[in-house]
Amino acid sequence: MATTPTPFNADKRKGFLVDTARCIGCRSCQVACKQWNKLQPDKTTNKGTFENPRDLTPALYNRIHFVESATSDGGMSWQFFNERCMHCGEAGCMKVCPSPGALTRTKDGIVVFNKEKCISCKYCVSACPFNIPRYDEDDKVSKCHLCIDRVSNGLTPACAKACPTEALKFGNRDTLIASAKAANKTLYGENDLNGLGVVYALEGPPDQYGLPNKPSIPFSIFLWKDVIKPLGILGFWGSIGAVLLHYVTIGPKQLEEEQTRREEDHHE
Repeated sequence: MATTPTPFNADKRKGFLVDTARCIGCRSCQVACKQWNKLQPDKTTNKGTFENPRDLTPALYNRIHFVESATSDGGMSWQFFNERCMHCGEAGCMKVCPSPGALTRTKDGIVVFNKEKCISCKYCVSACPFNIPRYDEDDKVSKCHLCIDRVSNGLTPACAKACPTEALKFGNRDTLIASAKAANKTLYGENDLNGLGVVYALEGPPDQYGLPNKPSIPFSIFLWKDVIKPLGILGFWGSIGAVLLHYVTIGPKQLEEEQTRREEDHHE
């Protein structure tokens, strides 16, 4: 049974506004996140780029993605993108999670996780259009939870607190969106999936940052989880039941008849 989403007040929903024009790629957000959440450092190797690490990990809830492109004069230009859980209004991870309490939503609209209730099914990975959830060495889900321990005590998430240019702004979602529109920013995620909890002000098209143009929850995960898998299980137990029924109603009688026939043939 999928997790029932927790209702949240849209007018009081918390969220992030990430302004890519303000990001300088300093990665203070990464360091602050690790420090506050007591996350272990990730061992990395140089792959010929300043981007480090090259992907999210169970111990890296947010990271700066370096969008590198060549310029006409033979140089290199960079744009920086803060990658993290989007805290979708319609969260695919929550919709498919079969373990109650493993993935839940706060009244502020933040999607949080509970490792103790995670059953390691990884449905959330397949259902996320942004490829965010990771699994740790204990095979338990891990992702950004917007520093819910800080937010619940009236504090700003560690990453936004540490950002020196205010590229990361946290607060009332509607207020953040209104301020971005007033500044003529091009927004991504305002209405997608019932509104993303992390809205981006982008300087280019979404695919330039590795974002889907129109994010959606993959239908295939629901087809597998809610239709094909239950039918497969039903078919398995149905086969077992048919064998037992055959044995009880037909099998023993045939065996008895064959045994009787053999004894009669032997006496003849």
